[in-house]
Amino acid sequence: MSYTEESIRVLEGLEAVRMRPAMYIGDVGERGLHHLVHEVVDNSIDEALAGFCKNIKVTIHADGSCSVEDDGRGIPVGPHPVKQISTLEVVMCTLHAGGKFDKTSYKVSGGLHGVGVSCVNALSEEIVVQVFRDGKIYQQKYSRGVATTPVEEIGTTNRTGTIVRFKPDPLIFKTTTFKFERIAQRLQELAFLNPAVEITLLDERTGTKEIYHYKGGLVDFVKYIDSLETPLIKPIFITGNAVSENSGEVKVEICFEYNTGYNENLLSYVNNINTIEGGTHVSGFRSALTRTLNAYATANKLAKEQLIGDDFREGLTAVISVMVPEPQFEGQTKTKLGNGEIEGIVRTIVNEKLSTYLESNPAVAKKIIEKANLAAEARIAARKSRELVRRKNALESGSLPGKLADCSIRDPEKTELFIVEGDSAGGSAKQGRDRRFQAILPLKGKILNVQKSRLSKILENEEIRSIFMAIGAGFSKSNGN
Repeated sequence: MSYTEESIRVLEGLEAVRMRPAMYIGDVGERGLHHLVHEVVDNSIDEALAGFCKNIKVTIHADGSCSVEDDGRGIPVGPHPVKQISTLEVVMCTLHAGGKFDKTSYKVSGGLHGVGVSCVNALSEEIVVQVFRDGKIYQQKYSRGVATTPVEEIGTTNRTGTIVRFKPDPLIFKTTTFKFERIAQRLQELAFLNPAVEITLLDERTGTKEIYHYKGGLVDFVKYIDSLETPLIKPIFITGNAVSENSGEVKVEICFEYNTGYNENLLSYVNNINTIEGGTHVSGFRSALTRTLNAYATANKLAKEQLIGDDFREGLTAVISVMVPEPQFEGQTKTKLGNGEIEGIVRTIVNEKLSTYLESNPAVAKKIIEKANLAAEARIAARKSRELVRRKNALESGSLPGKLADCSIRDPEKTELFIVEGDSAGGSAKQGRDRRFQAILPLKGKILNVQKSRLSKILENEEIRSIFMAIGAGFSKSNGN
């Protein structure tokens, strides 16, 4: 094969998106198809974050197309100062063209890939945009990344906003059928994160309609996540702002509560993007939570054991949302926040606000510390149980607990263990036993009353440890055995 000047191809306009769509939307399967909806909705959410949009409507049409309508300012339609064509056409037909790159228009913006609505245009069989602005209605049509009509004035209006209706290109996507549940999940998530916005989802194919509007924001989000759990306390909401030299003005919102369960459930977001892999905002929250609660427990003499981070995260449900003008994403899926200074910002805000809350709500603080104490006790008991199991394994090499006279058969269903009091009784029992299947374990006097004792104290008792080692028992937090 020859490699000459003619081998070099220059892709014009949005050709690159159509040739390598997976580079821009992840894949051309179901996930990529729904990413088109997310890109358009993200534009409307950005208008909401800027304070100009309160209502968003997403419609799955019977003809296979999807439309996103908002009541924002409307995309500008006048001549672009550089391109000398309609700004609407520039936005729709040029990659990385939009107000998101000018911080005077948007302080923060969502969208993981940052390719904008032009990518949706490139991968759509047909797309129609209507803009309501300056008392007039404007419209332009496109197909596969190219404008097929000029920007036309088609009427007058007293509202503002934008409607983008697009039909995915079957030449690009493996499937062009939108799934209501998949879109609904993301829209509900956005409604929780943006309490000032009402989002409506309508499916014309089935007549199904959902309206998402959560005035409580993250508080409602935490309650929704924990709806099947028994809450231990009411949700705690923390918010704060800080200015960073590298990241600009950062806004932090965190809500968390504890339930009676054992698992941690933490969701984190940056500019409405779900940071599945966590990042500096999550590490900042966790370190501040541990440090602040530990300090309160120590100062008020509430800690029964040495408490660690895992103890404070048992039964924790939390949502972290930060707004960062210049986020830096890392990780395999680019869903991990990497801005180093965000960790310190979150840690400072949580430490200050949570410390004040705990001092003002001592009853709630006590419940949290008591929950952590139980977690610590179970953690310590589990560790000691593992030690017992390891010692039990050593029995094969002849190490026996206490004064156990072991039997020769190893099948537990065919063996018996006689626990007797003192060496005297032990001696008599050993003489009368059948060595094949009967074992004798002498214990010293009255043993500990386990019903009234803590797990850690139980497993520290030498006689109980001997019983555990002899029968190979252990401790499991899930079933209490």
